[in-house]
Amino acid sequence: MKQSTPKAQQLTIALVGRTNVGKSTLLNLIAGQDVVITSPLAGTTTDVVEKSMELLPFGPVLWLDTGGWNDTTALGEDRKARTQQALARADLVVGVISTKDETLDPELLALAQSKSKPLVIVLTHLDEATPKEDILAPLVETGISIVKVDADRDTFLRQLKSALSLILPKEFLAPPELLAGIVPKGGVILQIIPIDSQAPKGRIILPQVNVIRNALDRDYISIIITENRIKEAAERFHPDLAVCDSQVVAKMLADLPENIPATTYSILMARLKGDLTELATGATAIRNLKDGDTILIAEACTHHAADEDIGRVKIPAMLRQKTGKQLTFEIASGKDFPKDLSRYALIIHCGGCMINRAFMLWRIDQAKGASVPITNYGVAISEAKGILERVLEPFHTELPHANA
Repeated sequence: MKQSTPKAQQLTIALVGRTNVGKSTLLNLIAGQDVVITSPLAGTTTDVVEKSMELLPFGPVLWLDTGGWNDTTALGEDRKARTQQALARADLVVGVISTKDETLDPELLALAQSKSKPLVIVLTHLDEATPKEDILAPLVETGISIVKVDADRDTFLRQLKSALSLILPKEFLAPPELLAGIVPKGGVILQIIPIDSQAPKGRIILPQVNVIRNALDRDYISIIITENRIKEAAERFHPDLAVCDSQVVAKMLADLPENIPATTYSILMARLKGDLTELATGATAIRNLKDGDTILIAEACTHHAADEDIGRVKIPAMLRQKTGKQLTFEIASGKDFPKDLSRYALIIHCGGCMINRAFMLWRIDQAKGASVPITNYGVAISEAKGILERVLEPFHTELPHANA
């Protein structure tokens, strides 16, 4: 089993439905082992339970077992909020309905009708009650696949996989690549990785690893250096693309010949995980910041901030210096994301290497819905340094209006 595959790169499937419909029992059935505590008492699942497993032919899958969204206990609203967050993270959704239910789950019907997430319905408790076709009729009308859990696990899994394969997002059929379309076949890529207080001891960060791996997959020649040898490497190897950590982007451009395309790891991640046009456009809001504006720094992971933390220290200092304005910065870490975004003048998100594309796009949509510009670390840094157009040049065919 590919346990080492980062969660952000696994197919993420949320199990949702009312309390006590058998979501956790279903996950145990799929896994073929007891991975989640089950009970006939409603509300056993108090928080989202994550379980990674290999599910052929899909490969590594991250299952999100959620609490019932009709929970009426004291923690019911909190559990429902966590379930909604799991929905935002999910690439696919498995809605679970018990045949013992007397009414149709309105949340699942709304999800099916909105088609906001690819959805499959699974019917449980068939050994205790007969499916009520009149209740299921509104779901059938939406064209949603309905799979029944019967006594034969192999048959059920085969039917579930077949239904999931029909709604699999296209990026899992043909996964997007960091370097696709911007480096010629057999090309040379120069990677500039500073080794400073922000670099994990003995390791490099995930975006850098991903670029190295993608370069290997594409049979590129990779030259990896620190920021102290940019001129020498450019003269010796004539790279087709240079990529650097956002913190040394100004030095990279100062040392590189102008004819060498260049960008940052963070911008590559913005293209892979989110909407680069939206994030590039959002960065231009930095030009219009005013005294008293509040900016949200959104971190996709939780970590102990270093003294020179990029999001909490360096970017705020950079924007205050760039704009000359009195700005306030707030931090949202991990899976937390404020419900009310309207009070922010700008959202600056990290590269998103620890979350999947679905969750990043959901966050971008939340910002757009609140009419709040959103960008990411690398794009914001390049805008603040006045070099955004230069580092977006490798994507000029994809960003016709990014710098308008």
